[in-house]
Amino acid sequence: MRFLDTDIPQLGLGTWPLGGPFYAGEQSLGYANADPGEAIKAIDAAWDGGIRLFDTANAYGAGHAEYLLGRALENRPDAIIATKVGMSFDERTKQIGGDVTDPAQIVASIEDCLRRLRRDRIDMLFLHHNDLPVERAEPIFEIFAKARAAGKVRAFGWSTDFPARVEAMAGRDGFAAVQHVMNVFFDAPSMQATLEKNGLVGFIRSPLAMGVLTGKYLADSSVPADDIRSMNSETRDYFRDGKPGAGYLADLDAVRELLTSGGRTLAQGSLCWLMTKSSGNLPIPGGRTAAQVEENIGALDHGRFSQDVMEEIEAVLKREPEGEPRSR
Repeated sequence: MRFLDTDIPQLGLGTWPLGGPFYAGEQSLGYANADPGEAIKAIDAAWDGGIRLFDTANAYGAGHAEYLLGRALENRPDAIIATKVGMSFDERTKQIGGDVTDPAQIVASIEDCLRRLRRDRIDMLFLHHNDLPVERAEPIFEIFAKARAAGKVRAFGWSTDFPARVEAMAGRDGFAAVQHVMNVFFDAPSMQATLEKNGLVGFIRSPLAMGVLTGKYLADSSVPADDIRSMNSETRDYFRDGKPGAGYLADLDAVRELLTSGGRTLAQGSLCWLMTKSSGNLPIPGGRTAAQVEENIGALDHGRFSQDVMEEIEAVLKREPEGEPRSR
């Protein structure tokens, strides 16, 4: 696919799982078992496998994920790095604070991102406020535009699951992409239509449903207490009480044979489904280890599904209507 005037594979690397621990009080907001050495190996494996788009956020690991990318990609100027701003945090205590919306704080956040990433320019900058009202987002995008004019940002966008918010900002010069949730379990037709209408790239987050679509987690599986998935959330309900949701596991069993057709793994099939849905989709699965990253990259070799398989998947899942937009 073509993004920022560059031909890149239709797959990126998400770094939330690589960033290590960070917290809201005692609640972990990171993934368990993150290891800096393994993280560097995972980033290297992505690069060696042809990945050129790396997605992060200043809040991941309270800055640590950006530090890791800066270290791993410092001598790889062709790497395209996307990051997000909009949350305050303490690098020392790893505690997340409140929302950052003040223009002066946004300017400082951009400078801090550049420092941690060891870059003179951020390729893709996202607003990390899913449901911020448009009137409060507008001043932030004005700052993004000024940073772009100053050469510190190449393009910008919004990490949001609300199509109306995208419509309100899509006409801005430099607005190039949107991050939103989409996966085999949750199609996002309204957002996808909005992106297509406005010629925007969709950075697809949670493409593997926080790991459920890898097939790694069974009914009796559980995640560690220091893992984000141990927290019950109405926004992300792939896990409940630290265990994968029974309904999701049932849906996965129903489409397992279809997703693994052609020799694909479940993870690869899930990524191929997203690639098939739109040529403008750029899935950004996380990968904590080099082996996980290499498996995900294998989706590129398998390529898109036939229309017959896509229709069979939809027939088996019998999707509910997507409902009103909400944070996911």
